[in-house]
Amino acid sequence: MCVNPVTQRFRLFPMNPMLSEIEELSESYADVPVEVIVKEDLLRRGMAWAPEALEVAADFKLKAYFICSFDMVAISEMDQKEHSRAPEEVRLVDGPLGFRPVIVSVRLNPESPYRVETNGEHLLLKLDGEPIAEVQLQQSPEYYGRTLHSGKPIADIAPTIEWGYLLYLTTFRLCQYYGAREECQFCDINENHRQQKKSGRSYTSVKSVEEVVEALEIIAETDSDSKAYTVTGGSITGLLEGKPEIDFYIRYPEAIERRWPDRWISKIVVQALPKDEVQRLKDTGVKIYHPNFEIWDKRLFELYCPGKARYIGRDEWIRRILDAANVFGPDGVIPNFVAGVEMAPPSGFSSIDDAIASTTEGLEFFMSHGVSPRFTTWCPEPMSVLGKDRKGAPLEYHIRLLRAYRETWKKHKLPVPKGYGEPGLGNAVFSVSSFMDVLPPLS
Repeated sequence: MCVNPVTQRFRLFPMNPMLSEIEELSESYADVPVEVIVKEDLLRRGMAWAPEALEVAADFKLKAYFICSFDMVAISEMDQKEHSRAPEEVRLVDGPLGFRPVIVSVRLNPESPYRVETNGEHLLLKLDGEPIAEVQLQQSPEYYGRTLHSGKPIADIAPTIEWGYLLYLTTFRLCQYYGAREECQFCDINENHRQQKKSGRSYTSVKSVEEVVEALEIIAETDSDSKAYTVTGGSITGLLEGKPEIDFYIRYPEAIERRWPDRWISKIVVQALPKDEVQRLKDTGVKIYHPNFEIWDKRLFELYCPGKARYIGRDEWIRRILDAANVFGPDGVIPNFVAGVEMAPPSGFSSIDDAIASTTEGLEFFMSHGVSPRFTTWCPEPMSVLGKDRKGAPLEYHIRLLRAYRETWKKHKLPVPKGYGEPGLGNAVFSVSSFMDVLPPLS
């Protein structure tokens, strides 16, 4: 067995079951960096924050709740008001395990064994009481302190994620897949909208084109970190503001690209649309199309994505992805998989082997056509149907899935997915999965 040299540093700790699991996985999967193992564990289990650490974080860029909650507890159960004091992301560096920089989305869970605490002037991430890495926070961009003429904060209209790389434009913060018979069972977009409005946060349900352009005017003048934007929101199965989905969403990249052609890498996340509608997106200037597929297994797709299965259907969704690849080019189509949801009870796989085999089959199918999916590591949100017990897939599953992704990607000699920044540990900024961290850095 190949032994990862980093695991030798675990000897600094006394016997600790939590750290022992990380150590064992680091030794068993020596080709996966320990930083990635911890990142995936944080994404599936969330992190807790000490009161003093929240006081420090309040002066940095805070969570914007850009689409879903990505938390493992509802705002009503946050005794420390973490929802208004915790950062969007953290960067883990150094510490006893000698971490190379890795950026992680903050998913709040007061019961997590991972806890951020203060140590003098520094923040530390601890696992079951043992420090494992230093925690760095991102300064708020200048425009986060500014408002539109209407008084709405720009952070409500055009928040930034991925350590400033991506402007996330959720123009419709609800979904017309509504109720248990239609909503994706892992998603809490509608419930999160309710809780954000109830909390008193400025949380615009439908952002107008004029609001988005006004926000971007200020960002374009003051910011040089953002390199891409994503236009997205909930699915539209009927009409919104009198418009079907394509007509509602296409207005935003039309306006942005007309005002700032090629200023940012333009991305859009909508449903799998017919080829003629996809062509409209391409003609507008959209560079990357994300028709998110979520879960490969046919049975689970129908159970866990009932609205998508009913309105479009799995087979038609696949056909439309391949059609889109003929419009955008295969490297311009990047469907998302929710990594781990295929092991969600009551109907998911109980075996890691079976779950990996299923999703690898999906990766092989798409990558053989030149299409590189991406992952969002499943966060069991308690306001979603599948997240009520707050138990995600085993950590080993996530490690093996990342290995399968990397090996399938290498097998088909595919380019690095566009619109996600640089690949490689220490370079990657994508914070809700480690799929970019495990790809080799650019030479």
